[in-house]
Amino acid sequence: MGDIAKDIQSTFPSERVKAFINIKYTANWITSLENDFFKPYGISPQQFNILRILRGAGNAIKVQEIKDRMIERAPNATRLMDKLCSKNLIERIRCPEDRRVVHIAITDAGLNLLKEIDKIGEKRKVLDKLTEEEAKQLSDLLDKVR
Repeated sequence: MGDIAKDIQSTFPSERVKAFINIKYTANWITSLENDFFKPYGISPQQFNILRILRGAGNAIKVQEIKDRMIERAPNATRLMDKLCSKNLIERIRCPEDRRVVHIAITDAGLNLLKEIDKIGEKRKVLDKLTEEEAKQLSDLLDKVR
């Protein structure tokens, strides 16, 4: 089992400070794992999140709705979508009633990529060491922090 004090060779003035550093350290560790995992697919974790949102929506949705649903608020969401569009994983659809409004839809290629990622992703679960009850407790505690 990991120990943040040993991992970063440090001591902490309180358990709250230790917990705060541990959250940041663990978040960075997970981000690094995600970056490595998605690299072979040519997408970033943020782009994966956009694809997931679109798959879950079922229909084309507005850009702002995608931004609102993102796990990691990305000021560069439009640029992320530009890259997905250039890879033919999503498509932009102009609203015929209001040309300023753009809807985004996932393409068949995007859905196929998600299916491929889902197959492999099922085998790589970061929280496998936790029981369901521990995972719920962790989630509840993180909710409480926010």
